[in-house]
Amino acid sequence: MRTRQIIVVILFVLLGIGLIIFFISRDSDTPQEAIETANLGPERKVLGLSVEKRDIESYRYGNGETRLLFIGGIHGGYEWNSVVLAYQFMDYLETNPTVVPENITVTVIPSLNPDGVYKVIGKEGRFTSTDVPKDKSSAPGRFNANTVDLNRNFDCKWQPESKWRDNIVSAGIKPFSEPEALVLKNFVLEYKPTAIVFWHSQSGAVYASKCEDGILPETINIMNVYARASGYPAVESFDAYQTSGDAEGWLASIGIPTITVELKTHETIEFEENLAGIKALFEYYKQPSISNEEKIILNKNKSLTFVS
Repeated sequence: MRTRQIIVVILFVLLGIGLIIFFISRDSDTPQEAIETANLGPERKVLGLSVEKRDIESYRYGNGETRLLFIGGIHGGYEWNSVVLAYQFMDYLETNPTVVPENITVTVIPSLNPDGVYKVIGKEGRFTSTDVPKDKSSAPGRFNANTVDLNRNFDCKWQPESKWRDNIVSAGIKPFSEPEALVLKNFVLEYKPTAIVFWHSQSGAVYASKCEDGILPETINIMNVYARASGYPAVESFDAYQTSGDAEGWLASIGIPTITVELKTHETIEFEENLAGIKALFEYYKQPSISNEEKIILNKNKSLTFVS
């Protein structure tokens, strides 16, 4: 009899503990699901592989309908600072997630040419400026493992040979013959970005993009927005030498506004200048439904010239 009473008491105690846990969990201001969601970082995806089977990754921040894409390192280790800038931007988004407006999604491809980066840095994945050898030529790192200049392998006035300064470079056997260029093509066609920013070096300017049909009006707009905020000069056409098959031109040909931001040297990151340009783009696209005329009014004190 005594044993039965003890069992009954134990059952009542366990039932009471269970009820307390239930009500605490139900009344909590921060459900477990919300905690897990709040702790989520960027969405990482492997978009494809390079010639030497290195990952080409993207990182997504936010979930808005306006999609901005930022790309570094198409010229690999020759322009390694564009990759470091992309990583530094990603760090900033990690620690300042609210900087991305609710209607915007930001995607970063930090390194489109990981094989070219490896030629110079000798390191897989993420690296910093301190990992860059001081006594090693970075020029070979411009190309992918097939010695193709990736920014000549896209379908805008493509030719099998193109120019880089005074050098004749391979543009591949056909447009998108290189896996890295094909990765970007497939991603763009699926993702459908609203606008794209490429980081390069070392001209110290913001360039518009164009193909046979000229510059898209929206490209002029975002070029001016980024240039004025960052302090780089805005240049509508790259004319230092004749090029063909560039990614920016192909994107213009399919109707995607694209700008190229050239850092001032092959070593500097110029993060504050570029962050100012990025934030200006965020502000510009914060209300994507408004007209160009309304954008002019919103920016009337910023001395920007918009094209309607």
